[in-house]
Parts: sequence; C-alpha cells; structure tokens
Amino acid sequence: MKSRLKSLVEDTDTRGGRAFDLVVQLLIVISLAGFALETLPDLGPTAIRVLGVMEVVIVGLFTLEYLLRVLVADRKREFVLSFFGVVDLLAILPFYLTTGVDLRSIRVVRLLRMVRILKFVRYGKALARLRHAFRLAREELILFLVASLMVVYVASVGIYYFENEAQPELYASVFHSMWWALVTLTTVGYGDVYPITLGGRLFTAVILFIGLGVVAVPAGIMASALSQAREEADRAERE
Repeated sequence: MKSRLKSLVEDTDTRGGRAFDLVVQLLIVISLAGFALETLPDLGPTAIRVLGVMEVVIVGLFTLEYLLRVLVADRKREFVLSFFGVVDLLAILPFYLTTGVDLRSIRVVRLLRMVRILKFVRYGKALARLRHAFRLAREELILFLVASLMVVYVASVGIYYFENEAQPELYASVFHSMWWALVTLTTVGYGDVYPITLGGRLFTAVILFIGLGVVAVPAGIMASALSQAREEADRAERE
C-alpha cells in the first residue's frame, strides 16, 4: 500500500502520479484565485461564504497531501526541512493556528513543481544555469550589496543635513531619510518625499547618478555570469 501511495505522490512518470500532481496544481490555482477574489471590496455575504467553504476544503486537501508526502518520504526529516516541505507547511499552518497572518499567496511558489511535472527539460537546464551564475557572481554581488547599503546610509545622512530644517516631518531623522535614499538610489522616484532646498536638490542629482550604477551594475554582473554559465554548459555538452 505504501509503495502504491509513494508512486502516486512522488512518481510523475506514471499516469496516476501525473494526474495527482496536476490536480494539486489546479487546486493551488483555484486557491490563489479565491484569495484574490476575497480582497474585492464589494463581495456579498453569499460569495464570502462560498469562498470560505472552498478554502476550508482546499486546506483539508492540502493537509492530506502534505501528510501523504511525509508518510511516503524515505527521509522524512529531510523532506520536512526541504524548500518545498517548508513552503507546503507554511501554506496551511496559519489556517490551523489562526495567527492572523495570511500566507496563502505563498502557494504560488508550489507551481514551480510544474517544471518537474511537465518535464520541461529545457527550463530545468535554464534554472541550473541560473543557479550556476549566482554561484559565479556570488562574491561580487555580496560585495556590491554591502557597498550599496553603505551608499544608502551616506545618502540618508546627507539628505538629513540638507532637508531636516526645511522639512522636519519628512526628514525627522536619518532613519526617516532612508526611505528617500532607497527610492532615489533605485531611481523609482515615487515623489512622496523630495528635497526643496537648493543643497538638497544638488545632492539628489548626485545620488541619482550613483543610483543608475546601483541598478546597472548587478544586472551587468548577472548578465556576464549567465553568459559564462551558458558557455560552460555548452562546452560540457560538446564534450
């Protein structure tokens, strides 16, 4: 019996295994759609009740699926602590604990199993190259992240000194100024916080030029790493 369950739950090469996983993916999509519908402001009481019942049923099925996966796993502890094991648990646990934290949207991550179910070998290779590229560029990205955090701090201090007297509510402290620094360095520019003094505007112009590099440099590093990863993969296939 356990071997049959294991084949059904874990083996996507069989018709039953593929059907099981595709049904689970369909339930995930329905759950995500239901979660989005619940956020509509003008839902009637009937719709709210229907969505509530649907969520209870789906959580029950997800719970059964999670328990089955734990039951048939050869290394149960390893599965529970694995990436998908943690995601599966987080997707149902708040329902039982009534913590007030709604993590249903995390179920979208479970759709990554579609890559395995549908045997998208090409996308599997692409994901492998992406992981390899992150490993190649890891040190550069970490160094750049640290440098970016330092720039954010310096920018926050600078704009605080320029704008604190003119706009004490918006730039009340260095910590308050960090929002402006993040928005400016990432070149998003929401417009909710902006300098009004001459010094602050000149300082902002400098930070904007630096911000272009903050956005461009990591993209360049990853593009170079991905190119190298692809070359190494192509070379390995030829050999």
